[in-house]
Amino acid sequence: MDIIEQARELGRQIQKDDRYLKVQIAQQNSDNDKELQALIGEFNLKRMNINTEAQKEDRSEEKLQKLNQELRACYASIMKNENMAAYNMARQELDALLNRVNAIIMQSAQGEDPDTTDYQESCGGNCASCGGCH
Repeated sequence: MDIIEQARELGRQIQKDDRYLKVQIAQQNSDNDKELQALIGEFNLKRMNINTEAQKEDRSEEKLQKLNQELRACYASIMKNENMAAYNMARQELDALLNRVNAIIMQSAQGEDPDTTDYQESCGGNCASCGGCH
């Protein structure tokens, strides 16, 4: 089996993994959640309104500030939705797997021992996008 076929087999195995399957289910649940989809639509409209206002020569900073507050409130509502939370958690778990697989491949390509090399998770210092310390 050549390397490309092995990569395809790895792809098939990833698609059988529980973490991948959880993401697919969570995505479907999010897609079927009418309330969540309405919030996402509202968020997109608010973002377009901000862009429209920001491009005006006579834009109102007060209006932009109000629109940004509305956008943040809408985003917070989206993130509080249980289907969105489940999707984000499932996505983090799958991303952790993919990061580990990618790190093993990359480090092996740089001469590390494929049997012992592994992903070294580290904190970037910015907690804004963090899923929590482990």
